[in-house]
Amino acid sequence: MSEYENKGYELDWDSEIANEGTEFVVAEPGDYNFTVTGFERGRFAGSTKMPACNQAKLTIRLELPAGEGTCEIKHNLFLHSKTEWKLCEFFTAIGQRQSGQRVAMNWNKVVGATGRCKVSKRSFESNKDGKTMWTNDIDKFYPPAEQGNGLPFNTGNLPQSTPAANTGYTAGKF
Repeated sequence: MSEYENKGYELDWDSEIANEGTEFVVAEPGDYNFTVTGFERGRFAGSTKMPACNQAKLTIRLELPAGEGTCEIKHNLFLHSKTEWKLCEFFTAIGQRQSGQRVAMNWNKVVGATGRCKVSKRSFESNKDGKTMWTNDIDKFYPPAEQGNGLPFNTGNLPQSTPAANTGYTAGKF
């Protein structure tokens, strides 16, 4: 991805325009495969819960179930000892770290990295018109051993179990 695609570019007063944008997609809560499509270095100014620190601003594309396309999430990682566990979780998920390993974070290899994560859905009030809107948050990054088969896990999609007919089978010790 070029720098212009990532950050956009300035238009002249006489520029031709055609990009109508894309519909904002909000994923249902669940587990999804992801690809990191963008990374920016930033600075978090601090809050009552977190001191000022460096901040990684990630753009993460989720792979939705077949036929539903993709969804993008903006996700921030704070470079602070209070959130070191979250950094470890992320770098383990993208394969740059193994559990228990001490490693230097290689931000140059983050864009294009893939993994699996747990996504939630959150409502907020729009500043524009006070309307209730929805967005996604990433709650957890999974280590590669837990990344599964690429399908979101949603118990509502599982077939309902029914009691098995009495077949005369008796479970034994193995």
